[in-house]
Order: sequence, then structure tokens, then C-alpha cells
Amino acid sequence: MARIVGDLRMPKQDEDRILREWTPILLRSILIASMSTLIVGLVLTYTFAPDYYVDRYHAVEQGHLIGKETFGLFFERVRKGNPHAVLTLGLFELTLVPLARVAFCFILFIKERDYTYVGLTAYVLAGLIVGVLVGSVG
Repeated sequence: MARIVGDLRMPKQDEDRILREWTPILLRSILIASMSTLIVGLVLTYTFAPDYYVDRYHAVEQGHLIGKETFGLFFERVRKGNPHAVLTLGLFELTLVPLARVAFCFILFIKERDYTYVGLTAYVLAGLIVGVLVGSVG
């Protein structure tokens, strides 16, 4: 069965092959980007702020560090090279790996018209997205 993609017809087998081949490539790319960001964050921590976590621990103990960080402030700190913010960004990127995997499975199950798995995968995907959105920054 052929499907129209733009002005070209693409056989179903080609669509499935592309989806199955590009999924691992995309997941590995996200993983490499995440690991690179985490390594940069570790180097920044070691180079510019080796006592960052000790100082932060003492600030929390003394009650000086209370409250949540906004996304705007978080991305500003990443832009300035704050080690903690860069490491947190790397963890956010790492969170995209299971999200992308479940999203690809969701698309694949929709294409296969396997509605039981579409429902279950949608439930898992919604839970992952809500978990990421509700989680605190930093």
C-alpha cells in the first residue's frame, strides 16, 4: 500500500524502514549531545567551581537557599556557563531519550493500527511529559 508524502508516493515498507532506522540514530544523537553537555558541566565544575556543591549544601543548611528557579533564570545561568545549570541541562537532554523512544513507539503503533498499544503508549508518554513539566528546575 502506497502513501502520499508531499508529491511523492512512498511505499509502506520504506516508511517503516525509515522509522526503524532513524529512531536509533536520533536516540543516539540525543544521548551523545546529553553526554557532551554533562562532560562540559563536569569540566566547568572542576575548573571554575570545585566547591560549588559544598557551598550550596551549607547555604541550604543555613536556610539561605530556598525557592524554585524559573526557566528564564535557568537558561540565563546556562548561557553564562554556570556549572550546576549546565549539568542540569545535560540531565534534561538525557530525559529526552526515553521520551523520544516512547514517542516513536507511539507513532509506530498508530501506523500499525494497534490501538491497545496506542492507548498504553499514550498513557506512558503522557506520564513522562507530565513528570518532566511538573518537576522542578535545578
